[in-house]
This record gives sequence, C-alpha cells and structure tokens, in this order.
Amino acid sequence: MAYRVTTTTGYGQRIGNSLKGMVVGLILFLVATGGLFWNEGNYVKTGRAIDEAQAVTTPAGDVAKVDPGLNGKVIHATAKADTKDVLTDDLFGVSDVAIAINRKVEYFQHEESSKTKTRDNLGGSETKTTDYEYPTKWVSKPIDSSQFKDPAYQNKNTVLTPVEEKRLYAKNVTFGGYSLPQFLIQKIGGEDPAEVNLGPAQKQQWDNKLGDKSKVHVRSNVVYLGKNPDLPEIGDVRVTLTRIVPAEISLIAKVNGSTFEEFIASNGRTFSAVARGTVSADAMFKQARDTNSMITWIIRGVGALLVVIGLRAMFGLVPTILKVLPFLSSIVGAGIGLICVVGGVAWSLLIIAIAWLTYRPLIGVPLLVLAVAGIVYLRSVSKAKKAAGSARG
Repeated sequence: MAYRVTTTTGYGQRIGNSLKGMVVGLILFLVATGGLFWNEGNYVKTGRAIDEAQAVTTPAGDVAKVDPGLNGKVIHATAKADTKDVLTDDLFGVSDVAIAINRKVEYFQHEESSKTKTRDNLGGSETKTTDYEYPTKWVSKPIDSSQFKDPAYQNKNTVLTPVEEKRLYAKNVTFGGYSLPQFLIQKIGGEDPAEVNLGPAQKQQWDNKLGDKSKVHVRSNVVYLGKNPDLPEIGDVRVTLTRIVPAEISLIAKVNGSTFEEFIASNGRTFSAVARGTVSADAMFKQARDTNSMITWIIRGVGALLVVIGLRAMFGLVPTILKVLPFLSSIVGAGIGLICVVGGVAWSLLIIAIAWLTYRPLIGVPLLVLAVAGIVYLRSVSKAKKAAGSARG
C-alpha cells in the first residue's frame, strides 16, 4: 500500500515560490537558449570535420605490413584486431586473451517512486497529496534509503558487499602490421559472455567475506552474491562479466608511422571511427553523420522543452496571484501555458535560425521565416483575445 503525504501551502508562500520560480525560469531560459545556439554550431562543425575526413580518406587495402607510403594519410582498412595480452579479473576468476573485459555490477534495492495530485483551494492555498511506493529493482549503484518518506522503508536498503565496476583493456592490440592506440582500442565493440572460473581459493575468499558458504552462485558469466538467484533479496549483488575477443574490424584513422592518430580538421575537430566486421568507408561515414544528427535532434528537443519550462516559470506569478479564485486561475493558466508553448517553440526556432544564419545562411533563412510566423501567430492570438474581451465589455 502506498504511503501518503498531504501538505497544504498557503497563498503567501505560493506567491513567494512563484517569485523564486521566475528567477529559476529566467536562468533556465537563458541556459537553454545558449545551448540551442551552441548545438547548431556543434552540428555544423562536426559535420564539416566528417566531410573533410571523408574527402581525404584513402582505401588502404592490405595492411599486413607497415606501408611507409601511407604515413600521414587518413586511411580506411579492414583487418583483424588481434592481441596476445591476457586480461585477468582476479575477483571472479576471469582470465582470457581479450581486447577488453568488463565487470558490470548491479544491486537489488528499494527505489522510491511518487505520484502527486494538487488541488487549489478557495482563498489561494494549495493542497498537495503525494503517494510514495517502494518497488524493488536492480540498479547500478546502492540507493540511500535513509531519506525515504515512508518510515517503514527508511534504512531498509542494505548491500551484501560493495563491488567495484571495472573495465580492463589490452595494452597491445595489432591491426595487421600496425598497432592500435588506446583511443581506438576503446572504440572496439561487440561484447560476448566471459568464462567465469572461481577457483577454490577465490571461492573461499568470498565465503569468508560474506560469512556464508551458500551466498556465491555462478551461472554462465554471472556471479550472484546472495541466497537465491531466483528469489533476490534486498542487498543482493549481481555481477555480469563480458569480454571483447580479437575480431575483424574496419577502421578510419590517420596513419602515424606504425600506429594511428585522429584526423584533425581545419576547424580543430577530430575524427576517427571503428566498426565491427567488414564495413565500407561510405557506411562508416554515414553512421558518423547519422549519430551527429541524432544527438543534435535530441539536444534540440530538450532545449526547446527547457525554453518552454523556463517561460512557464517566468510567467507563473500571474496565475498564482489569481489562485484566490481557482477557476479563474485555471483559465488564465491554460492561456499562459499555450502562449509559452507556442512562444517557446517560436523562440527555439528563432535561435536555431540565427545559428544557421551564422553557419549556413541558405538553411537559416527558411527557419527564420518559420520563427517569425510563430511570433506573428502569437500576436494575432493576443489581439483576438483583446478584441473578444472588448466585445464582452
């Protein structure tokens, strides 16, 4: 059953909170505006670096031996990323010839979730009802339960034993006749389950540490610390071990003697790429552009949302003042909300358009037209409301 907390906030305190919200809203609005402008510049600069890299990339063909003629050139090649390094995770008995070994740790914990309903009262006060629930789930870090709202769940989270997450990388990885630097080694993907072999000595260490011989369970590449992996309890720990084994990869990077470095574009941006398997240069550059575009759209969406939230907070004082008459406040609040949404989107488009005018004018002009159209629409709506008000008067 949910734990319920009901609080009432007076009219004067709500006004004070709205005044604070105006300041926070202004800061949020300015930060989001700056972020939107930066994001467009980042997209263009990254795209130009990708274009420059593609324009100078040379297909290298066979890289079984170091070719002095490729030195200083940006190449695309496919070969086996190979190593003889043995990576060892002593805690869990993993030892293998691998490019990387990853130890992922999860804890079974209570997590606080809440749902809040608010009700405006005649006179301007507000009653807020919040229901707290505490479902259990696997999380990457232990959750501090001392601040949970429900006293019955406070300090309920425990941890059988803390385990550090860890990722090990081979130091010596070859690519045909070349050696791979760490920044490229860390870009190689494709994880497989690692083989866990807890020896008698390691098993004894864990038994001593946990104080119970029945709390260490190994299932494939998962080590479970707790009584029963099928019935997890609060505090149990689950460790998943994976590895990246030598495999065929495709690479785009600048040759530096018998190794590689990143390509540096004229605008200072760097570029290099690694893909698992045999992948063409065109496909790798397309993937780089798609990633750049996806990140840009995510930041655009988040930025526009923060602009709207900032505007809503900046103008939140008006409906709050009218909270003495809840029905009137709701009407005014809905109108302000609509204006903030349309205005926030229009402002975001305007900032994006200005950024594109700075970096790519041919695309910036249409965006500027859209932004101006949004602002004109807002003015027409405002005039229509004033006209309707005058007619009623």
